[in-house]
Amino acid sequence: MARALSRFLVLFLFIAMAGARSAAAQAQTPSASGSADLSKISTEALDWLAGLIRINTSNPPGNELAAAKYLADILQREGIPSEIIESAPGRGILVARLNSGAMPDSSRALLLMGHIDVVGVQKDKWSVDPFGAVLKDGYLYGRGAIDDKGMTIANVAVLVALKRAQVRLTRDIILLAEGDEEAGGDFGIDFAVQKHWDKIAAGFALNEGGRVFVKDGRVQWVGIQASEKIPVNVIVTAKGTSGHASVPLKDNAIVHLSAAIEKIGNYVTPWQLNSVTRIYFEQISKIENEEISKWMRALETPDRGDHAARFLSDQNPVWSSTLRTTIAPTIFQGGFRENVVPSEAKATLNIRLLPGDMIDPLVAKLKTLVDDPQIQFEVETSARGAAPSSSLETDFYRMIEQAAIREFPGSIAVPLMSAGATDSAPLRLRSVQAYGLLPFPLAEGDLRRMHGDNERIPVASFQKGIDFLYQVVSSFAVSK
Repeated sequence: MARALSRFLVLFLFIAMAGARSAAAQAQTPSASGSADLSKISTEALDWLAGLIRINTSNPPGNELAAAKYLADILQREGIPSEIIESAPGRGILVARLNSGAMPDSSRALLLMGHIDVVGVQKDKWSVDPFGAVLKDGYLYGRGAIDDKGMTIANVAVLVALKRAQVRLTRDIILLAEGDEEAGGDFGIDFAVQKHWDKIAAGFALNEGGRVFVKDGRVQWVGIQASEKIPVNVIVTAKGTSGHASVPLKDNAIVHLSAAIEKIGNYVTPWQLNSVTRIYFEQISKIENEEISKWMRALETPDRGDHAARFLSDQNPVWSSTLRTTIAPTIFQGGFRENVVPSEAKATLNIRLLPGDMIDPLVAKLKTLVDDPQIQFEVETSARGAAPSSSLETDFYRMIEQAAIREFPGSIAVPLMSAGATDSAPLRLRSVQAYGLLPFPLAEGDLRRMHGDNERIPVASFQKGIDFLYQVVSSFAVSK
């Protein structure tokens, strides 16, 4: 009896020790799905975003290295190694990676990207310090809160969440925080692609450019950017006779330039649909009111298409930009003294070409329209070439759609063509399936503050956006 009891105790201790070793091993082994305290992380991320806003990275001059070092410190505290690469004095990019442990395969890797430079501000037009990260009435104010420091910090938060959850990844996840997006990309994405492609090479990418559109207090649709327009600047110059303002002449350069710009400003380019915008209008028609839906469906009818395009363009300037190449006069320069008639005046046209449109035929049309020998046109070299659209048939695109519908019940997911340019274009030229997904639920009023005064992001939307982005990334890159 004693020997039997002794054998039982030994067996019991053996099983208990084995169980303890198994539990310890499981605690150290990454789980398939893991679990992340996103509520806690999104609260921390709000502080990270405030700190990033306080670093003035107005471009020019950029000052992105200071922001990159700030992000590197956050990642280091989480045990995520990163690398800062200087592209010019005080400027550069940050790259970090979560390895899947599988055989290296850049075609499977997922790149999360955001830019850390911002456009400048007219400080006197703001109600708060644009670089003070002021928290007020449920909003975080500051330049870059939406464009694009919010997205950058959301990417960081997702990396941190995956690391803390010790998930088992099925593909590498790369973080790229890059600069110079607001001034062409020479010291940002172009530098990264041309000089350090081996560090960021990926088959898929998530960037800014999408929308989670809120109307009447609820998310109506989630826009997934798959294409974008091509920006080109054209300088319009008028030449005339300089002289004393007390003797006006008929060849006054300012008068001729003003007349030319008026004609150009009133010109509406022909409308057209492409593979992305066609599906966009088809999907949006399902949630608009009956009158608007009717004209969206009529876009491709031979007898009512032109009227439909005019109607929709009058309803919404975004729809107008979606349907056609646009021309916006943005800068007007002329004269240097109030009593001197200048010999020259200049204006800048910011043109956004539809994919497939060419600049030369458009400039030829404008010359004919203006019909003034005193007016000259000069095309500035486009900083971006025409890039193909990302596919709407990839597993990744479908997972983004599914995650959107799960996160925002009652909404629909639609493909977008951005009227503005993003840093996805150079990636698409490298055959990367890049999608834009600004994940924060935002109403039109807040979206219009991008590049404007009093830019802000609702705190609740920021935190919801992190949750949405995490669901997208984990559904695509975490072992089930």
